[in-house]
Amino acid sequence: MISPSDLVVVTGAGGFIGGHLVRYLRERGCHRIRAVDIKPLALWYQRFEDVENRVADLRLREACYAVTEGARYVFNLAADMGGMGFIATHKADCMLSVLINTHMLLAASELGVERFFFSSSACVYPGYRQREAEVRPLREEDAYPADAEDGYGWEKLFSERMCRHFAEERGLVTRVARYHNVYGPYGTFDGGREKAPAAICRKVAQAVLSGRREIEIWGDGEQTRSFMYIDDCLFGTLRIMESSIDYPINLGSSELVTINRLVDLVEEIAGVRLHRRYDLSKPQGVRGRNSDNSRIRAELGWEPSTPLRVGLEVTYRWIYDELAAGRCQSIYTAA
Repeated sequence: MISPSDLVVVTGAGGFIGGHLVRYLRERGCHRIRAVDIKPLALWYQRFEDVENRVADLRLREACYAVTEGARYVFNLAADMGGMGFIATHKADCMLSVLINTHMLLAASELGVERFFFSSSACVYPGYRQREAEVRPLREEDAYPADAEDGYGWEKLFSERMCRHFAEERGLVTRVARYHNVYGPYGTFDGGREKAPAAICRKVAQAVLSGRREIEIWGDGEQTRSFMYIDDCLFGTLRIMESSIDYPINLGSSELVTINRLVDLVEEIAGVRLHRRYDLSKPQGVRGRNSDNSRIRAELGWEPSTPLRVGLEVTYRWIYDELAAGRCQSIYTAA
């Protein structure tokens, strides 16, 4: 559906998923990409010289109209977010992302955008459905009655509703994917915004580089999650954007693991065995979360399938190399 001559806007392009999406679109032959992020260009994880790179604060209405001008397709991935350590302590900051989504939807609907993609999150699902480690996989309809993750999850759920009503009342074709724990290289692995796979990879790599054979784990390690490798996320995002799916749909792996198992896998990749220290005082999020992929299999005949072990190996090697090259201030500090 997206042709090489179409102007495609990717917001959040300086971040992890956004940067990979720009790369993926280029590889698919898109010649007109406008990449947008609030961070200075020097801090973007990936940047391409043949792409129109813009630095803009999309919380501002005028900035959203400026970056949307002339676009046929918009992928709105911009948000102030991070792992559980960030979203549990920055609820107000996370909620302010609703300004980005509001202004981008207004700009898209008024400037003739053909399709608008919004990256939602599994954090929209109610806490009361995620109290057990052996959780039943979450279906799309489970989002209601609503009890989303405080702050970040509520902002995502509200923005999903905005997409729905802009489609119903203003004719803007919107597509919404609920991402489940995306991981991979070229993303945040330190500083407080990193998610569990990157954090564990960093901690194991730090233990290897420093000679300290121990690792700190948040919680008791028995909480469960599923983790989707970035390549699956990109393929699914494009398929959903180009599909007729007009409701929020899960995009995530259904391979459920404990955090302890996640650590096991990274240790196997690194060739070490570490002493584990469990900190029950740190944010842990819900007890269990997994993606029910019945809908995406029915709609697309596909679901994310990269084994966690495979994706983790690529991710660990990249993070290890970054740390070994000194591209992280905390390289030899305790995790």
